[in-house]
Amino acid sequence: MIIALFPRIRDCKAQEVAREVLSFLSHREVTVVVEDDTAPLFGAPPLSSVHPEEIQFLVIIGGDGTILHVAHRYAHLDAAILGINLGQLGFMADVQASDIIPSLNALLDGAYTIQNRTTIEGVVSNDRGRALFAINDCVLHRAPNPSLVEISIFIDDLFLNTFEADGVILSTPNGSTAYSLAAGGPIISPEVDALLLTPICPHTISNRPIIISSHRTICIKYVSEKAPIRLVADGLQHFEIAHGDFVQIKKSSNPFKLVHLQSVNYFSTLRGKLRWTGKLR
Repeated sequence: MIIALFPRIRDCKAQEVAREVLSFLSHREVTVVVEDDTAPLFGAPPLSSVHPEEIQFLVIIGGDGTILHVAHRYAHLDAAILGINLGQLGFMADVQASDIIPSLNALLDGAYTIQNRTTIEGVVSNDRGRALFAINDCVLHRAPNPSLVEISIFIDDLFLNTFEADGVILSTPNGSTAYSLAAGGPIISPEVDALLLTPICPHTISNRPIIISSHRTICIKYVSEKAPIRLVADGLQHFEIAHGDFVQIKKSSNPFKLVHLQSVNYFSTLRGKLRWTGKLR
C-alpha cells in the first residue's frame, strides 16, 4: 500500500504528528510519500517517485483549509482523503489528534467507507473558459462596492430572482457548514445530492436560502452597473465579475472522496463541533 502524507508544513505540531504517522505506517509496511520539496525534511520518498494511480490514500494533517488546499493542488490524485484535525471545526477531518493510531489501524484494517461527496464546477463568461471547481462553495461578493449589489439567478434558464445583497453563496452539502452556515443557511447532510443557494445579507428579509437539485445548471449574473465584484471558489480560485458577466455552475463529475471511519458519527461530530447542548431524553 502507498499513502501520500500532507502535513500543514508551516505548523510545528503538524510536522510532529506527521513524523508519528510516518513512523507508525512504516512499521506497518506501508510506503509513505510526501511532497517533493519536503521529502528531505521527513526522510521519506518524494511524491514524484511513484505513479499517481498507485497512491491509495491521502492523509492530510491540519484542518479543513489544508484539506481544500491539497485537494485543489493535487486534483489529479484519484485517492480518498483521511483528514487528521489540528484546526478548529474540522468537519472534513474525521480524526482527532488523540485518536491517530487507532484511526490509522482502522484504515489499514478496512474499517471505513469512502464517501463520494458532491462537488461543483463551472466557467465564467469573461474568463476565456477558465475552469472553476469547488468542494465547499462558490462565493460572489460585492468586493470594493460600498453598498449592496444586484445579482440575478437562473435555474436551467428559468429566472429565480434578483438578489439585492452583499452577495450570494452557492455551496455543496459539504460546504453547508462553512460560510453558508454563518450567513444563515441550513446544514445539509453530506450524502444529500443537492446544492444550496444562500444570499448574503439580503436587503429583503423574505430572500431566504433555497435548496436546489444538483442536476440543475445554475447561472449567476451580475446586473448592477457598479464596480466589478469578486467570485471565489473554496477561498482558492479568484475571478473578477464585471457588469453583465455571468458564471454557469453545475455538479461536477469528479466527486470529493473522503474516508469515513466506522467509529465516527457525523451527527455526533455536528453536536461536538457546534457545541450543541441538547440532551437525549
